[in-house]
Amino acid sequence: MNSRQPYRLRYRPIVAVAAVAGIVLTAAACTSSSTSSTPSATTSTSASSGSTASTSTTPAASSSPVTISIDCAPPASQQPQQHKEWQEDVAIFEKANPSITINSVYNYPCESPPTFTAMLRAGTEPNLFYTYFTDLPQVLLSGQAADITSYVNSTTVPNLDSIVPGAMKAVTAGKTIYGLPTSDYTQGLIYNRKLFSEAGLNPNDPPATWAEVEKDATAIAKLGNGIEGWGDYSAGNNGGWHFSSYMDALGGSMVDSATAPPTANFDNADGLAILTALHTLRFTDNAMSATQGLAWGTLQEQFAQGKLGMYIAAPDDIYNVIVPSDKGNLSDIGMGALPTVSGKPAGSLSGGNDFVFAKNDTPAQIEAGIKWIDFEDYTPGVGQFNFTRQKADGFPVGFPEPTLFTGTVESQINQLRSASSTINISYYQAFINANEASDGEPLDAQAVYKSLDPTMLAVLTEANANIPALLKQAATNVNDVLQFVAG
Repeated sequence: MNSRQPYRLRYRPIVAVAAVAGIVLTAAACTSSSTSSTPSATTSTSASSGSTASTSTTPAASSSPVTISIDCAPPASQQPQQHKEWQEDVAIFEKANPSITINSVYNYPCESPPTFTAMLRAGTEPNLFYTYFTDLPQVLLSGQAADITSYVNSTTVPNLDSIVPGAMKAVTAGKTIYGLPTSDYTQGLIYNRKLFSEAGLNPNDPPATWAEVEKDATAIAKLGNGIEGWGDYSAGNNGGWHFSSYMDALGGSMVDSATAPPTANFDNADGLAILTALHTLRFTDNAMSATQGLAWGTLQEQFAQGKLGMYIAAPDDIYNVIVPSDKGNLSDIGMGALPTVSGKPAGSLSGGNDFVFAKNDTPAQIEAGIKWIDFEDYTPGVGQFNFTRQKADGFPVGFPEPTLFTGTVESQINQLRSASSTINISYYQAFINANEASDGEPLDAQAVYKSLDPTMLAVLTEANANIPALLKQAATNVNDVLQFVAG
């Protein structure tokens, strides 16, 4: 579970964050405070230079001195190159904004669930603290977020209207904004080009429909030697996570937020088609492992060992896990679109991370924090989008994420990314061309995912699974979870 940025490697919340059920998300849950204190944390001020990134889009400096503490700075001992880039950006920003001092809170990983919960309970979060997209209910329940709605507009964030709606949804409750997203991912089909070739398949033509998945997975499984054609999760909330993404790809959704209370929305033809396809792969085609109940990390390892033909994930599974950690071969890997019935995905469950503003932040600290995020995370060619520097520092460049923007802003970022690419982008072109919409995550996502894990497990372990009954029971369980959650 990792970030979209080379200096922010972390675990995805799917297995790391406990479900927070029964939380009413109201716009008035938290408000900003006029208290001038800065939350305590172990910090240090960065002041090195060296980057040539343009600062032309950095807003003019304010006149009154202000200090802001920022979470998730990369430690030198664990992420030396990322640390170097972070310090360079802090130096550039502080030079352009001499009244603003950045106190960097160095931590890796950026969020440990027990520590995160303890921080919220104690109210010791930095001025800008890192959260996963699924963390907002817990943050609001703790009362530790500032309402920054009045500070966020097209003047303070020039590219605001281009941020994908699903990412902004993750930091918004009702009409109230509590933070700003800084990365966003969508999922696609990761496939082994080498196994495709060995099975007589075209490695440049990944399957797009479930029927094509079945055909290709069956062919790969027939290679034998412990090689499986398709892999999926059914534990650690990950089974429900994948099921949700399959639903998004078909144009459906896990939760109907228009009802009061919200209700499950997957006990239908879409849900039946997905589970039937997976059950067929497992028991009719024998294209999946007999060992199921898998959680995050197992499929990446199998894939890296050349024992798995396909599974769904975001691009960072490749450059953060399969290649560096599990020692897979980058040249063997390609990506395509999420499978659907028609072959044209309507969208993808998305996720990512953001920075929430602490409830005791002063107006000046909120303004300074927004200015920093606009510089570091929203400016093509700068900060996380300084692909020229990333290439020079030895990071792999070219993977199609973060998918944080739409329209001309995203096109500009893609052009800059392609110009500095160090990978074979053609291997990922099918995923790029699909351009799947970022749908965000369902209400009370972790509880919803957890409710679907048993369904996925039954479908992948029971030859005579009653899929309609499983869907109905899962919907009942999700409705129980959602009855106290506001849409």
